[in-house]
Amino acid sequence: MQSQLLLIEDDYAIADMVQRHLSKEGFAIRHAADGEEALRLLANETYQLILLDLMLPGVDGMEVLRHVRGSSTVPVLILSAKDSDVDKALGLGFGADDYLSKPFSLIELTARVKAALRRASQYAGPAAVAAPQQVLRIHELTLHTEEHLVTKRGLPVNLTAKELLILKLLMTYPKRAFSKEQIYRAVWNDDYLNDVNAIQVHISRLREKIEDEPASPKYIKTVWGIGYKMGEFRHDG
Repeated sequence: MQSQLLLIEDDYAIADMVQRHLSKEGFAIRHAADGEEALRLLANETYQLILLDLMLPGVDGMEVLRHVRGSSTVPVLILSAKDSDVDKALGLGFGADDYLSKPFSLIELTARVKAALRRASQYAGPAAVAAPQQVLRIHELTLHTEEHLVTKRGLPVNLTAKELLILKLLMTYPKRAFSKEQIYRAVWNDDYLNDVNAIQVHISRLREKIEDEPASPKYIKTVWGIGYKMGEFRHDG
C-alpha cells in the first residue's frame, strides 16, 4: 500500500522538488503551503509521515507540531535552516522524530523518510503509527515513557525529573550526539546561558545511577568536542 505523506513547506521551489522526487520513489504526497492549510488537511485525512518546515507564515511549524502531537504519533520529520528551532522541535515537549537541515540532499531525504516509516512500523506492528512508542530499551536499560519508569536488569532506577528527561532525550535518538546547549534547550526548555556545570552535574548523577562503573561509562558516552550520546552495544535485545 502506498504511504501517504504530508509536506508542509511555504517555499514552492523546495516543495515542487521534494514532491517530484518522492513521487518517483513511490510515495503519495500532499502539499500544504502554510500552517492553516496543513491543519485543515490533517483534520480530514490520515498520513503515515509529515515533512514539516518550521518557518511558516501564519500558524508556524512549532504550533502545527504541537497540534499533531496532541492527537497522533505519526512520524514528523523537520526541515529547517535554524538549528535552534530544530533543537526545540526535537525536545521532549514537542516530539519531532527526526530532522534535516537545509539545504539537504534528496537522497538523504528519501533515506530519512524510509527509515522513519520503517521505525514506526517496527514499533507499532500492524497498527503502524497508531500506537505510541511506550518503551525505549538499550542493552539492560529500559525506559517506560508512559509510566516515567526506568529499570536496569528489571530493577527500578530512581531518577529526578531532569535526569529522566535527559535520559529520555538520549535514548530516543541513540545515534545522535547532543551538545550541552542542545540538552539544556530540550530539557530546561529555556535559552542556554552557558551553564555547563548544570549539564555536567546532571550527567554525573545520572551516570552514578545507571552505570556499573560511572568512571568508565558504557551508557552515556562523552563525545569530545560535541557533548554526549548513548553508547552502542553489540548484543542489544
